[in-house]
Amino acid sequence: PIAAQQATEYGPATGTLVIVGGGSMAGTGIMERFIELGGGAEEGRFVVVPTAGGNYDREGDLRVFDEDQVLASWRERGVMNVSMLHTHDAKLADTEAFSADLAQATAVWFNGGRQWNIVDSYAGTRTYDLFHAVLERGGVIGGSSAGATIQGEYLVRGATEGSQIVMTDEENHQLGFEFLRKSAIDQHINARMRWDDIIPVIEQQPHLLGIGLSEGTAIIVTGDTFEVMGKWKVAVHDNTRTYQPWQKPYFVLAPGDAYDMKARRTVKLGDGTTPRRR
Repeated sequence: PIAAQQATEYGPATGTLVIVGGGSMAGTGIMERFIELGGGAEEGRFVVVPTAGGNYDREGDLRVFDEDQVLASWRERGVMNVSMLHTHDAKLADTEAFSADLAQATAVWFNGGRQWNIVDSYAGTRTYDLFHAVLERGGVIGGSSAGATIQGEYLVRGATEGSQIVMTDEENHQLGFEFLRKSAIDQHINARMRWDDIIPVIEQQPHLLGIGLSEGTAIIVTGDTFEVMGKWKVAVHDNTRTYQPWQKPYFVLAPGDAYDMKARRTVKLGDGTTPRRR
């Protein structure tokens, strides 16, 4: 696995990522694509992680997720083999019994909520390692909103006190799960006017590529390249580009466009043409 990881700089050497900016995916084909990448509704082995939805409720009591409720939309899509994976307890997440379904999974999906909940439950555990092992087996990892941001290296909006804080001082909530290395991922950028929000992240951590996702919009990552899929736009914060003083330090990609993160260039446009070299 270590040698394989060195074969790519950003995305996983094997497997695929589906990273969605939140909101409705109806009519986009994103979920259909995820299910197909996971081996199909009949053959694939899917694990759904609702943990971002909260380990504790507002009263401080442990939150209990209803598995039938969490999995209802998957079963409606005809997915035959799907299970829920959730705990608030990192010690439990470190056990073989808890992560048994994950060891066989071909696909993992992270639901939305607050991304630091996922970190609290799984960072540094056997479960964390098995998430990465899904990709090493050629599987797919996907997620929307908080389930998108967790996939990056820097954990955007990791502050427990509120999602309006883009860069937290909490040291244990600054690192994502690094399925997409050297990246900082934001979501809901169109609906919540977040287009500029990760500019300071890239200024402070210039080795990162910033990716801002609109709602109902995904990037499908294979190796070091991603393709945009869905309804709207993706903002790419690439600090190796030269921007004019009147320009924002990012550019925008549309559905069908493909971008090589390692080469830092757009390799295909949505109309099937190749862009002119800048």
